[in-house]
Amino acid sequence: MNPVYDFQGQVALVTGAASGLGLATAKAFAESGASVVLADRNATGVAAAADALTSDGHTALAVVCAVDQEAEAADLVAQTVAAFGRLDMAYNNAGILGPMCDMTEETVEGFDEVVAVNLRGVWACMKHELLQMRRQGGGAIVNCSSLGGLVGLPGRAAYHASKHGVIGLTKSAALDNARRGVRVNAICPGCIDTPMGDAIDPAAMTEFLRDQPIGRMGRPEEIAAAVLWLCSPAASLVLGVALPVDGGFVAH
Repeated sequence: MNPVYDFQGQVALVTGAASGLGLATAKAFAESGASVVLADRNATGVAAAADALTSDGHTALAVVCAVDQEAEAADLVAQTVAAFGRLDMAYNNAGILGPMCDMTEETVEGFDEVVAVNLRGVWACMKHELLQMRRQGGGAIVNCSSLGGLVGLPGRAAYHASKHGVIGLTKSAALDNARRGVRVNAICPGCIDTPMGDAIDPAAMTEFLRDQPIGRMGRPEEIAAAVLWLCSPAASLVLGVALPVDGGFVAH
């Protein structure tokens, strides 16, 4: 059973919220009482996700945003504050897998796209979230790295490079803001049952799961539970960590 949090009166922002980990986390924030801003570049998907939360009696706002564009990231935070007056929690989840191939087969265009979304997107969103949270005097940010930010696996050089970078950003931002009342952490999901996972070759997935000690794929709700804990007062002394949520993969 997951713990129950009371986020009444607080505002949470989730990127990549139209599906997968982002959607599960937005739902978890909403069910814990927070007003939630769901951001995604998929206009139809994010609108449907926010509408579903509103229909269930929650307070939710959909914003179309390409996180790799700093102006859009800044506007996302501005729309959040205009709608709800503040920003207390943020989960920077938006990311792409990119092509899976040997590094020598990657193109500069493909590399740049992955890094732009996965790394610069986190930087852009976090920059403007931090500016707002500093003005308020507090807040909590969780960035989505990956198991790929802690280890290397073949055929994913650009993706792993970007996710290692997210951990570096997280640690630096955590130190910059430790005495400003803003906590910054990262999570490192392992193999999770999401649409992104569907893009991985089934044979590669089977081999991967052999090395995941828990013996199964993770559920999006399990990642959401970790994000909410890191944003809650229960994690008040936790900052600058890259928390594996991976069924024990990096433990061996």
